[in-house]
Amino acid sequence: MNSVELARGFEGKISDLKTEVSKVIVGQEQTVEALINALFCHGHVLMVGVPGLAKTLLVKTISTVLDLDFNRVQFTPDLMPSDIVGSEILDEQRQFRFLKGPIFTNLLLADEINRTPPKTQSALLEAMQERQVTAAGKNYHLPDPFFVLATQNPIEQEGTYPLPEAQLDRFMYQVNLDYPSFEQEVQVLKQTTQPIHVAVKPILNASEILQYQQLVKEVPVTDAVFEYVVKLVQKSRPNTSGAHTTSNQYLAYGAGPRAGQNLINGAKCHALMHGKFSVDIEDVKAVSYWVLGHRIVLNFKAEAEGVKVKNIIDSWL
Repeated sequence: MNSVELARGFEGKISDLKTEVSKVIVGQEQTVEALINALFCHGHVLMVGVPGLAKTLLVKTISTVLDLDFNRVQFTPDLMPSDIVGSEILDEQRQFRFLKGPIFTNLLLADEINRTPPKTQSALLEAMQERQVTAAGKNYHLPDPFFVLATQNPIEQEGTYPLPEAQLDRFMYQVNLDYPSFEQEVQVLKQTTQPIHVAVKPILNASEILQYQQLVKEVPVTDAVFEYVVKLVQKSRPNTSGAHTTSNQYLAYGAGPRAGQNLINGAKCHALMHGKFSVDIEDVKAVSYWVLGHRIVLNFKAEAEGVKVKNIIDSWL
């Protein structure tokens, strides 16, 4: 199948994926959109939300619908890097052998990632960027596709460690999950308190995902869109020539070049997901909150005045 035929069928595949996920997950359409988008861009996603919003169930459902191997790691204060990437053991023949950890999978759920110290968090850095881990001087490549979904609870301050900026920057998107609406919460109760088993079926497999990831890379982008993205990212950097007034007023620092890369890649996938064959500025705006929200840091003035990250990004668009 050539690229044109793949592109024409992509929107339909995305619709099928969303329909299948919605059999289990009520609401959270924007979260599902972001996860699917990031997957086809080789990206990783940080999900932030209070307990009980079905984050783990959502990830498990997506792994089933995409027919991917899935592992879950519960991040705790005593978790060690070797518990994630694996370690060398002495086998029966008295030879050292590398025992692979749970990171060797297609879809890794890093549950409550901010409950483990920075040393353990850093075990994910190489895997997320290079798609490999290094142990005892040897490189071990991860399966392809490889996708990290991490959850973070914003209200649990006791026993948590803030993610360092380098770790945050490895996540293509940060998605904030909201409480369900009244009607959605009624539907959740109906689905979860009655003896009803809902089974979902695979829509895509790993080889098809790799095809679509390559297709996303091939989506054309005009110079006007590239320039818009650069100007948008530069608006976020306080006390620079391209800074927006709200950035100078309310930000400690802004987004780096990786933000621009993710805006372009996310916009490419957004265009394909909605039946378009090239990127326009509206596609960039559609993914801008997911890309920029965790890459800018508010200063004390913003905190004191109750200024929200969303309000600042709104002023740039």
